[in-house]
Amino acid sequence: QVQLVESGGGSVQAGGPLRLSCTASTRICRSNAMGWFRQVPGKEREFIAAIGPPDTSDDPSTYVAASVKGRFTISRDNAKGTVDLRMNRLKPEDTAVYYCAARNDSSWRGLYQYWGQGTQVTVSA
Repeated sequence: QVQLVESGGGSVQAGGPLRLSCTASTRICRSNAMGWFRQVPGKEREFIAAIGPPDTSDDPSTYVAASVKGRFTISRDNAKGTVDLRMNRLKPEDTAVYYCAARNDSSWRGLYQYWGQGTQVTVSA
């Protein structure tokens, strides 16, 4: 069974950084596409970043939403089975619950089948 566990959420002042990490319980992180989503109560879940495995045929191999481009970066460490979301210059509007997700595919495009429990990020003005 695939389990995804997020860590690193918390509270930060606007302009500050935060790093979220997702650890996968199985080999899924080494061969499958992984992504990060966020959700604010009352709004739809937003797809903000994704990354394929080293042998992905996707071009580009990573995706970052326009709303966070230039501030957020996604990376993966297959040896550790982790996917990180580094967030810089955080804004109050980045406040949300952030979810790690994984797909049954090497492409980051498409639906995600596996989800973590979410971690809260709160950015104060």
